[in-house]
Amino acid sequence: MNNSSSNNSPLSGVLSLGELVTLQPAPQPCLIEPGLLPSQGIFFCGGEPKVGKSLLVANLAFVLAAGSTRAGFHVSTRRRVLMCQFELPVDQFTARLTGMRRSVGMAADGHLFVDTRAAGHMLSTPAGLNHFLAAARSAAAEVIILDPLYSAHDQDENDTRAMAALCQSLLRLRDASKAALIVVHHVRKSIGRNEIGTAFRGSSALHAVGDSYMLMTRPSPQLNTVELRFQFRYAPPLPPRLLNLDPDSLWFFASGQAPTSDSARHKVEIADVTAALAAIGPLARYNELRHQIMSLTNCSKRTAQLAIAEACRIRSIVQEDGHYRLPL
Repeated sequence: MNNSSSNNSPLSGVLSLGELVTLQPAPQPCLIEPGLLPSQGIFFCGGEPKVGKSLLVANLAFVLAAGSTRAGFHVSTRRRVLMCQFELPVDQFTARLTGMRRSVGMAADGHLFVDTRAAGHMLSTPAGLNHFLAAARSAAAEVIILDPLYSAHDQDENDTRAMAALCQSLLRLRDASKAALIVVHHVRKSIGRNEIGTAFRGSSALHAVGDSYMLMTRPSPQLNTVELRFQFRYAPPLPPRLLNLDPDSLWFFASGQAPTSDSARHKVEIADVTAALAAIGPLARYNELRHQIMSLTNCSKRTAQLAIAEACRIRSIVQEDGHYRLPL
């Protein structure tokens, strides 16, 4: 009988440091630069509902499939991308992709694939995992997009063991398909300015399994501008950046870097408080007003609270029956 070890790869077993350095192949370049999607990595894109996560991820799918540069993200080599989305009917999703396609022409046509039967399959079950694996192999996918994650599992997101099992399913999908994963997920309702990977809804297991995280927020509800913040496992984070959405083409484009935490304003002016209240409407509850001030000024929760108190003291805003309004 042959020794099974004879079939092992040169990197298997116990190696000296010299052997390891000599035999170790060069690291694979990231699929999306700078550093956003490592080769066979797991990338989480998160944000509040309706912030534009699915649109941005669809943009990234086109960039990957076309091998192009958009919104500050660069792809040097075309990749085969499989999109598994669970929220839109196939005809509506096709219409969305058709609108985006007008900006890139036919460049992505042969490398972008859609699993039209993804809905209803649970990644957390053996049958569902086998479905996604079969779809990935059919497309020879190098990147698999799951949008959104909560529609692809039936686990309790507050149960650590259940979420750890779901993370194992993500790892099995990645390892068996040899593909990188882009996972769209929601975040918790109340998160701090500096939270990124830990802001995703569910167990901390999600924070442990990912290689890169991108958090989308909307600085102002009146604008088509989103702010991106990043956290990478193996590299320093990128500085925050701003993107604007073109509602006609459904493409995001870069509009500069967002203020970092070091350069963000810590003092909130009374004008900021009244502007935040005006943006909400005639009446606002305390938490709603505080959140709007934090979004507009990048300040801390405590700073926003002090600003509200001061604005009430000098009667720039009025508190009435648990609501806040501008003076008549």
